[in-house]
Amino acid sequence: MAVQVEGLTKRYGAIHAIDGIAFTVRRGSTMGILGGNGAGKTTTLAILLGLLLPTSGRTLVLGCDMQKHRYRALPDMNFSSPYVDLPRRLTAAENLKVYARLYGIPNVRERIETLAGELDLHAFLHRPIGSLSSGQRTRVALAKAMLNRPTLLLLDEPTASLDPATADWVRGYLERYRVQTGATILLASHNMAEVERLCDDVIMLRQGRVVDRGSPDTLIERHGRTSLEEVFLAIARNERAERT
Repeated sequence: MAVQVEGLTKRYGAIHAIDGIAFTVRRGSTMGILGGNGAGKTTTLAILLGLLLPTSGRTLVLGCDMQKHRYRALPDMNFSSPYVDLPRRLTAAENLKVYARLYGIPNVRERIETLAGELDLHAFLHRPIGSLSSGQRTRVALAKAMLNRPTLLLLDEPTASLDPATADWVRGYLERYRVQTGATILLASHNMAEVERLCDDVIMLRQGRVVDRGSPDTLIERHGRTSLEEVFLAIARNERAERT
């Protein structure tokens, strides 16, 4: 397994951000984490990245206990979110160079040039991040996440702020990357069409707990709905499944 989560809990005083969740992610698969605002998605990703310590529970990532040996796993992981700003005064190229050095990437210039071509960054590669549109910043953030050719890629709304054509291209890029490298992708998204296209497996969170799990098709059938968006809304509203 690429990820094993056992009894994971994170409390802030009396508030349970996540409450005893457990799940596994198969190597080479794409898993979606779905839930409304406050369901625990971001907290879960932060613990998997070693940015937060859980109140209790255990997390194994790429075979490493993230509470004890996270630095063994981190070189093979990366993360992208349009909601985490890169330094705004640095250019896109300078940002990528800094992160490439942090990851110990060899041939930094060549790697950045390759990603700039793959993600169509050349037109704004030498402009400050603060001057870029939200969609352009999203593409730079994704390039940052791909610098070390991660074995495990954690994505939070990877196509937010992208126009439909670019978003579709990025989804295809992620699909090809997973197939070509055998990488594992963990994806948090509110775009249900994106989840249906990319994910083999989905866990549904509500109020910090896992309330359902399955492939998109399985969840749609189990809840008697016609789309994953309808399933998401039913779970978020705590509606009972409508069997057909």
